[in-house]
Amino acid sequence: MSEQKPITKVPDGHTRFYTTRQKAPNEKGFVGYETVWKPLQKEVEYKTPKTP
Repeated sequence: MSEQKPITKVPDGHTRFYTTRQKAPNEKGFVGYETVWKPLQKEVEYKTPKTP
């Protein structure tokens, strides 16, 4: 069997719409990534229109 290399930390990836972060390795050694989305649109409170 081949020797396992130590897992290196990857810096966070930043884009306009989301950020990716490296997760901690699990018991099998798999390293996953987490995606955190930024809000795409702004929510505004609804106001009823004026009556004529």
